[in-house]
Amino acid sequence: MRITKGYKERRDEILDTAERLFHAKGYDKCTVNDILNEIGIAKGTFYYYFKSKEEVMDAIVSRYAEIAAGRVEEIVRKEDASPEEKLMNAFLAMQIKDKVGDDMLDEMHKTENALLHQKMLNQIVTAMAPLLAKIIEEGIGKNVWSCRYPLQYMQIFLAAALTLTDEGIFELDSDSQQKIVVSLISLLETTLGVPEDSFVRKFLQRLR
Repeated sequence: MRITKGYKERRDEILDTAERLFHAKGYDKCTVNDILNEIGIAKGTFYYYFKSKEEVMDAIVSRYAEIAAGRVEEIVRKEDASPEEKLMNAFLAMQIKDKVGDDMLDEMHKTENALLHQKMLNQIVTAMAPLLAKIIEEGIGKNVWSCRYPLQYMQIFLAAALTLTDEGIFELDSDSQQKIVVSLISLLETTLGVPEDSFVRKFLQRLR
């Protein structure tokens, strides 16, 4: 008997299957037919949900970005947290290894999956910068710090942070990685016009 699945259930099945195959074969080597054969659906069914393999990849990346954005949105809405606490927790909440998995993140770092990795970085910056800007604006309103261009500075900061701390782009030893993190936090302090070392110790303690 043929089993009919709802729209969301079938779409999620395609995404989950594609994600597994992208990990196993690599994005470039995985074909739409591979996905069809794994699920056991017709090509027409696939194209009802997605126009191409690239669109499937975009949807998978969007899911990752949505996980991180959902976490940060909860932090932004907390009324009992200070702007400093919100900003620190927001950066920590962007680590999504527990949801995505180390294997999939490692797969993105591979040369053959450079486009997937690039899209992931793009969507994280696009989704996260406005949320972080809200926290910055809240801090400005409470005279905690000052920042002339909250959104633009957060876009620049995220792009730099995500790139420089990406082991798939820069091969750094642990000492160099820590210096990069400390430098980024120092840059954030300068951007917000707060005293030196206002964030550094707190961030490093939370990251350990």
